[in-house]
Amino acid sequence: MRRRVTFIQHQDTSFEPNQADLTSDALSIRNLDAVREDRLSVPVDELPSEVSFTTSPIPRAERLASPVLQFHALVPSPHNLVEFVQGELCGRDEGCRSQAAHALSADSIDLSYDGMSRALTLSGLWPSPEGGWTEVIRKRDSGPDQVEVGLFGCDKAPDLEELKAGGLMADVGEDEKLKPTIFSFPSRHHPLPPEATYTVSFSPPAGLHPTMTISLSPGSLNRPPVSPEAYCGVYTYLTLPSSLFGDKYQLSTADPLFLQSHNLVALRALSGETDLEAPDWAVPSWGSNWLFEVATPPGGQSRSDDWNITIPLHLRYLRPSESGYRSSSVPWPVVFWACTAGEETEMGGNPFDRVNLGWDRLFGSQTTFHQLHPSGGEAGRLVEELRVPVLRLNENDGIIRTKAIELGTVAVVTLGLLWVLWKLGMVVRSGGDERRRRDKGKKEQ
Repeated sequence: MRRRVTFIQHQDTSFEPNQADLTSDALSIRNLDAVREDRLSVPVDELPSEVSFTTSPIPRAERLASPVLQFHALVPSPHNLVEFVQGELCGRDEGCRSQAAHALSADSIDLSYDGMSRALTLSGLWPSPEGGWTEVIRKRDSGPDQVEVGLFGCDKAPDLEELKAGGLMADVGEDEKLKPTIFSFPSRHHPLPPEATYTVSFSPPAGLHPTMTISLSPGSLNRPPVSPEAYCGVYTYLTLPSSLFGDKYQLSTADPLFLQSHNLVALRALSGETDLEAPDWAVPSWGSNWLFEVATPPGGQSRSDDWNITIPLHLRYLRPSESGYRSSSVPWPVVFWACTAGEETEMGGNPFDRVNLGWDRLFGSQTTFHQLHPSGGEAGRLVEELRVPVLRLNENDGIIRTKAIELGTVAVVTLGLLWVLWKLGMVVRSGGDERRRRDKGKKEQ
């Protein structure tokens, strides 16, 4: 088992040597203003049986050639995950249990399994707390075999497509003092300035055909600082639950009037459920993913107001409820600039890049991503709640009302069928009468 703790300070943040003290079995930090990442790698043979992996019966060559699958589920809180880690992985180790509890305040949590190294990796990212980080990071006999700590500060890289960092590193329990280090590497992911923001909303009332509006701030429309020869475009990646879908025939159109009216360039990728008729309970999987290239103001003209992109969507029929409404949770889409990097730039080797995000695999290996910052969100949640009208079930007359609708539907269909048969009978009868009149006329002649 290996643990890696990384602190990354902003370029303008100061650091004093007395803020970090390394001893034979611990590293003490004090008032360290930095973003923190904790990463724990556990070999498969050290995992409990509930989450350990067995050898797949599928040949390895076929596994490597198999398509990448996506899954989405709304998890409002990592509370259940924390309880599982504390109970199954930590046992009675209070230090481990305390570290696991920190996941409740994390900005993001990643869980991945590497089939090559046969290791499960759990990582979390935290912002700097008020007053900075003050903590003692120890290497315990019952804890990870290796505890690696890095204290880094960002610096300006000579290449626009690179990141540069320098600082101190140490293996707790092995190194006697912190070792200075400096490195730079190409990175696929880059942040944009703080003013490059976006918001997401649905125009009320949403109804059964809601329209998602993505509003880009004026600062987000500025081209990223990349090579002038690079092609750059703005993209948005939607993750829609099974209750919500887009019309792939409508959204994949090349009609310039439709695209211009919604400030879209094209639908670039689509995966998942796209059935236009199925109700939610008949959809077999979790939902769908949509990648759109969106338009920017023509001629690169500057704006003082937000630039709105609209995407028409549709709600599926949901199961009845006693209130007559159900809620559908829609996560905010990701919005980013994607730019082609130079052919000579090698994008591998960044230890801090997040991979397998779903949309990054839809671009070439020489593409850099420049992230817009989501702004707002109700109660800090980047999720929109849609109030969906459904069949109302009351305690007293719910069954009666449902049966009445079923019987009414059967009655309408039956009456319609009888009407069609009656009309067909009249046509057949009138045709027979006309034929008899013609035959009678011939006999009289």
